[in-house]
Amino acid sequence: MKKKVMSALLATTLVAGLTACGGAKSTDTAASQPEAVDTPVAAETTDAESTEAAPSGETAGTITLGVIGPMTGSLAVYGTHIENGVELAVEQINAAGGVNVGGQMYEIALNSKDDQGDSTECLNAMNALISDGVSLVVGSATSGCTSAITSVANSEGVVLITPSGTSDSLTTQMDYVFRTCFKDSFQGELAAKYAADNGYTKVGIVYCSADTYSAGLRDAFTASCGELGVEIVAEESVATMTEVDYTNQFNKMASAGAQLVFTPFYYDVMGPYLVPQARQAGFDGILLGCDGVDNTETTIPDGADLTVYNDFMFVNHYATELATSEVSSYFVETYTEKYGEAPNNFDALGYDSVLVYKAAIEKCGSFEAADVQAALADTSVVYEVASGTFSFDETGTPIKSGVLMGYSYDEASNSVVKTAVQTLAVE
Repeated sequence: MKKKVMSALLATTLVAGLTACGGAKSTDTAASQPEAVDTPVAAETTDAESTEAAPSGETAGTITLGVIGPMTGSLAVYGTHIENGVELAVEQINAAGGVNVGGQMYEIALNSKDDQGDSTECLNAMNALISDGVSLVVGSATSGCTSAITSVANSEGVVLITPSGTSDSLTTQMDYVFRTCFKDSFQGELAAKYAADNGYTKVGIVYCSADTYSAGLRDAFTASCGELGVEIVAEESVATMTEVDYTNQFNKMASAGAQLVFTPFYYDVMGPYLVPQARQAGFDGILLGCDGVDNTETTIPDGADLTVYNDFMFVNHYATELATSEVSSYFVETYTEKYGEAPNNFDALGYDSVLVYKAAIEKCGSFEAADVQAALADTSVVYEVASGTFSFDETGTPIKSGVLMGYSYDEASNSVVKTAVQTLAVE
């Protein structure tokens, strides 16, 4: 089973090398940068058949994308931001004429389902979309929820692109499952490399042993620390991702002399519980999380001591300060204009998922799931999207760099601010 994809996609111009797929004939071309980024997302190809677009203002029909994510509940920040990115991409594509399918233009419609961050609800949402006839889906947000629907996607022939499901196993055995984020083993490797590169030789780990995301990151971080010569001096676990008391765990981190503690949790426990309790327990070193930590600033309690959030960092997929391509700049500009705030990584990865679908559909000249899957499994081109440039590996996971971000107390504004620190890569 191979799903390696390399395709080229730009925010305003798509010029991709096309191969025979879904009845479309083509010749290879090279990708090129757009000359301007002040227009909505559009697409162009050099394919002789597919460039015969429908008359201006007319569309041949509608392509429906399903969206599954936690729109409500404790993880709603993830789902609503993914949905924001998806909606922006769809709005821009439709405003530019739609998706070119074998010379006819189709608009994109959305069918969104709320999984509430619950695996059973996620499966119900997937089954509802299938009943509605939807065969191209963006979702879900978390590894636990996404893992509940991957086998259904594969058995039912529904293409699934998860924006932020990072567990390694999500794509390894599933031809129809792809993602626009990197995987946990890569995050763990980046985190361990950051520790080694910055001279932290004694580290600790506090994680949830019962959670796919947290335990997977712990395993990857541990393995990479062993390879890099970083000593793990203490390790403690909790039973749920909603634990509210981390005092004992961090008493042990402080007693063991850990300079850095790896904390693969979600934002909803980091802000109100884990960070302040770690400091109260006497741990004053680096707290290092991963992508689930993003949005911690939204969960800091009123009246909290904001200085405790200094030296709190996390590995992430995307940062507006480090996203400098024309595609990325256009995304940031238009997102900020539409929503009144800067985008985060979930916005970008949701946006990217739609662009990837658009590229695959135009590549093969079809929106049938089997044809789209085959287009995504092609290795001939490279994606350039809001979160950067990447190619898929043989499992459908992007090969890309990451970023290190950090939280700190800003005295001037009396607030906790989030900033990009550096790009992270593994040689």
